Amino acid sequence: MAVSGAPYRLRSAGDLPRRSPLAGLGAAYEHMWLIYRRTWRGSIFGSFVQPVLFLLAMGVGLGTYVDTASPDALGGVPYIQWLAPALLVSTVMQGSVFEATFPVLGGFNWDRRYHGMYATPLTPFAIAFGQLGWVVTRALMVASIFAFVILLFGAAATPGIVLAIPVAMLTALAFAGPVAAFMSTQRDTAAFNSIWRFGVTPLFLFSGTFFPIDRLPDFLQPIAWVLPLWHGVDLARALALGTVGQQPLLHLAHLVILLAGAIVGLVATYVMFKRKLER
Repeated sequence: MAVSGAPYRLRSAGDLPRRSPLAGLGAAYEHMWLIYRRTWRGSIFGSFVQPVLFLLAMGVGLGTYVDTASPDALGGVPYIQWLAPALLVSTVMQGSVFEATFPVLGGFNWDRRYHGMYATPLTPFAIAFGQLGWVVTRALMVASIFAFVILLFGAAATPGIVLAIPVAMLTALAFAGPVAAFMSTQRDTAAFNSIWRFGVTPLFLFSGTFFPIDRLPDFLQPIAWVLPLWHGVDLARALALGTVGQQPLLHLAHLVILLAGAIVGLVATYVMFKRKLER
């Protein structure tokens, strides 16, 4: 068959005229939103109910004991007010890791959603950053609702709890980018189980969320500096308690490390998505 005197050839995805980066990103992001509109009910427990239960059990239950037994253990700050911003950041981190694991793994291997998107005028840039943009949006949703719950419980020491929301979003991106890049190379859920069992859960427990890291053995304390969660937890806590001015250089270092992790994750996700889709 010939068209205009030339033999007809089915174009590959690489031959398609591509949309502009911003227009394509918007289309990919809209796709994520439409999926969430159909599946949001399944995220209620993990994103909202579970953290509230933690706040009740640890902040109110254990917190009452801590405040009674050692009123000055946390500088005179009630345990629930000390815990709340850290729990907010930790909860958002866990949600961002989930959004960067199963959806990415499924998009490349199960329903091959990303390949279908690439067969349209969407670029790898649009697909990768549309996915990460949605992760940040989910972080904003979870952090905002949880901050509201903290206010309802009277667990906010100052209005600075609102500033914990952008810190949580930045922490989410610092985790989601590297995890999404890694999951794009996987073919089954074994890696997800390992990430959760040996990464997310220990971080949740030992990054200063429930107790100061100086209570850890000396050889474990430096590890906190390597991983983003403690930086997010400590910065959000200082902002929420109004103590960020006491150690400004430390909290500036927290911010720089979180930004560096987020940038590295963004670049890594784009590179791996591009490599996977164009090969």
